[in-house]
Amino acid sequence: MTLGYIMELRKKIGTDPIIMVGACVLIVNEKTQLLLQHRKDNNCWGLPGGAMELGESLEEVAVREMEEETGLTPTRLELFRTFSGKEFYYKYPHGDEVYNVVTAFICKYYEGSIKFDESEATDIRFFDLTDLPVISPPDDPVIKDFLKTYN
Repeated sequence: MTLGYIMELRKKIGTDPIIMVGACVLIVNEKTQLLLQHRKDNNCWGLPGGAMELGESLEEVAVREMEEETGLTPTRLELFRTFSGKEFYYKYPHGDEVYNVVTAFICKYYEGSIKFDESEATDIRFFDLTDLPVISPPDDPVIKDFLKTYN
């Protein structure tokens, strides 16, 4: 994962709240299951995604993070929605505070083999939409909104 911009910013401001812009991807397979990764930082399951680097578009963030965190390359992304506001405040276990502005994409068409980034996750797998595990707080409202519109 590339977090150069955020890491440099954190060196200057510490753990104080920042607005963090990024993207995530709701990867859905042919069985209408959702791909989630088990995160090391908070021991919850979450969507592939991450922070925007300087000069990147949101779609570029989604593609980069999907490739880095899942081993899959999207052949087509569909813009789902942009999320922001008080409910997207998050304090990471190590103390960094953020107000996320997240653009979510849906990906049903991809290529490659599933693998996870061992520096960030301990597992990755598809889940039935009716049997999801404990979801990482920043991803929970995104997934809930997806389930409302997808079912």
